[in-house]
Amino acid sequence: MSEICPIDFDLIVTIVNRGFAEEVMTAAKAAGAEGGTIINGRGTGVRETAKLFQIPIEPEKEIVLTLIDRLKTAQVLAAVTRAAELNKPGKGV
Repeated sequence: MSEICPIDFDLIVTIVNRGFAEEVMTAAKAAGAEGGTIINGRGTGVRETAKLFQIPIEPEKEIVLTLIDRLKTAQVLAAVTRAAELNKPGKGV
């Protein structure tokens, strides 16, 4: 019979506008994270569609994945929220 291992890590997923992922990573590292992964993406929401010369464009996003020791999750999440201003509309999730 296999032994069930407790989960010792959390995954913090942060979605921000392009250009802000480094701020997220800097804050996460300062709060105890060892690193993370940045993935490029783009929004698909109706409100996010903008036009440039009558051509619809979708704003590009950066997704930051941070695998963190569960004991550090709260402090890293608070630091990321502060640094990226995630409590303000349109800044990220």
